[in-house]
Amino acid sequence: MSEAPLLSIRGLNAGYGAGPVLFDIELEVRGGELAALIGANGAGKSTLLGVVSGLVRASSGRVEFAGRDITGMAAERIVALGLVHVPQGRRLFSTLSVEKNLLLGAYRRGRGGAGPRAQVERVLEYFPALKNKLRQEAGTLSGGEQQMVAIGRGLMADPRLIMIDEPSLGLAPNIVERVVDVAREIHKAGTSVLLVEQDVVVALETAERAYVLENGRIALAGAAGDLINDERVRKAYLGV
Repeated sequence: MSEAPLLSIRGLNAGYGAGPVLFDIELEVRGGELAALIGANGAGKSTLLGVVSGLVRASSGRVEFAGRDITGMAAERIVALGLVHVPQGRRLFSTLSVEKNLLLGAYRRGRGGAGPRAQVERVLEYFPALKNKLRQEAGTLSGGEQQMVAIGRGLMADPRLIMIDEPSLGLAPNIVERVVDVAREIHKAGTSVLLVEQDVVVALETAERAYVLENGRIALAGAAGDLINDERVRKAYLGV
């Protein structure tokens, strides 16, 4: 893992119209790191990912990726730089096949390397359950399978950093376990991961370092193993 931050967020403020949501956010993800962002529903986690990926406008502050200022940059340009956002709710094209949904993830690839078909094969190595469903319409899949396609579509861009928003939401425990295992495998293969979760135990047992977002502010940050044993986290999120 590199000590230099791949993603660096400094003094970030953002919201919707006149309603502020994020306040003075300071966060970073290092090269080769698996980091987590945890917090209750409504804390601002998805808004933060939206700002980073160019979907939500920051009111002030700075976002840098690989040493480059991407604050306010168009979303498609950010993807081409190697930063990919897998949104909450999957957002697949339900009437398109699984294969076409995956291939759409490669349309802004900017890093060279293997072609789209080879990338599909790589995705299927992570999610072998999709091998016999490539021709099936994405909207007919189970929730877990749709989540696999959503993550797979993000991987098609060959990202340096993939941000995965609430991957466990609404999934059975055995599917959550597979999705989390894939996040670890992606990380071990050299891609940095920012895992955003309401499930605090899943996030902190998976990540190396974590941030706690409360009411739009970073309340705590540190090694994930330390935070899972922190009394403030245990009382607020684990009911202990």
